[in-house]
Amino acid sequence: MPSEQEPWKSESWFVSPWNFVDEVTAGFNPPARLRIHDVTLRDGEQQAGIVFTRDEKVRIAEKLAEAGIHRIEAGTPAVSPNDEAAIKEIVKRKLGPEIFVLSRCMIDDVKRAVDCGVDGVTIEIPSSEHLVEHSYKWPMEKAIDLSIKATRFAHEQGLYVSFFPVDATRSNIDWFLKLIERVAAEGHMDALGLVDTFGVLSPHGASYYTRTIRKHIAKPLEVHFHNNFGMAVANTIMSVLEGGEVIHSTITGIGEGGGNCPMEETVMALRILYGVDAGIRYDVLTELSGLVRTLAGAGPNRPFVGEDTYDVESGMVVSWHRNSRKQYPTETVPILPSLVGHREPRYVMGKKSGIDSIAIWAEALAIELDKDQGAEVLRRVKQLSHDSKRQLTEAEFKEIADTVKAGN
Repeated sequence: MPSEQEPWKSESWFVSPWNFVDEVTAGFNPPARLRIHDVTLRDGEQQAGIVFTRDEKVRIAEKLAEAGIHRIEAGTPAVSPNDEAAIKEIVKRKLGPEIFVLSRCMIDDVKRAVDCGVDGVTIEIPSSEHLVEHSYKWPMEKAIDLSIKATRFAHEQGLYVSFFPVDATRSNIDWFLKLIERVAAEGHMDALGLVDTFGVLSPHGASYYTRTIRKHIAKPLEVHFHNNFGMAVANTIMSVLEGGEVIHSTITGIGEGGGNCPMEETVMALRILYGVDAGIRYDVLTELSGLVRTLAGAGPNRPFVGEDTYDVESGMVVSWHRNSRKQYPTETVPILPSLVGHREPRYVMGKKSGIDSIAIWAEALAIELDKDQGAEVLRRVKQLSHDSKRQLTEAEFKEIADTVKAGN
């Protein structure tokens, strides 16, 4: 262990003493207790091409528990029956960590969470006016009303409610504060997520963001920062030093686009460079990371230049992009791929795809599907992707669609 006089040096490490001089640490205000909310099984799996089966999700959850992770976001029940089954199995095993799921701001999604027996729910809402208008194509009042009803209902069902405002960091600050204050007053939140959906904060922006919200909301703050600019670790640390109490992260940093905040780097930097201990079993990190890399079959995308960085599989994000890409191309892809000489985003087909993905692929292949046929194709796509642990090819999609159209 490091000494109080020399926190930069111990039997296990030797780093810079400059990190701990008074001029550097003045103003740091980390929480008395820091917790880790792991989103590998949900947000991490949203990376295009990564598929965790039910049994693999259970294995990862067991290893997360062994590492002392405080919370596990086990998935989204609405994604597929396999995901819902995995969540229920993880809950059933009583591994130790609190089990959460993600829900859209819809009561039906919250009901699914209740049915899974989880401890808490992360309820997401689009919180920037432009995302609601251009990508959801909703009136803003609808988003607010749905969030109020969903958060209140979740609280009434005994769930811990983490309110999760999507794209908060590109919203107008005054508008955003009014939104969360209204949901807190008319709906319910036990905690507020500080969400940088598209990874567009700078470290200094992250510090200001956290400090500003803390002045207005007397709730625990949960830090969920993406890595599109390679800043997720730095941004998360800055937020924690302003009092952020819960870190949302993935093992190895897997996740959509440029990925999520990598847990291993974040907790090690906090512990050794800042003296903030997350209270987990650090000696399990290598084994945990190796398990996730093996089961994922891929590492995180590289920001900007990764081969698959701009590809989209998640049904909701495909819908956002489809609705906004022509008039507002930087709405859901904040940095145009052409800026770095990259190809355009592709809509890939897999376990996390949604009905809009089916419509896009069917149109491209000149296949006509009615509503019921589209839903059945989607069900079979998800099942095949889950069972084969990969994306589907056009030939496989066409075979499924033709089979459904033939009534088989």
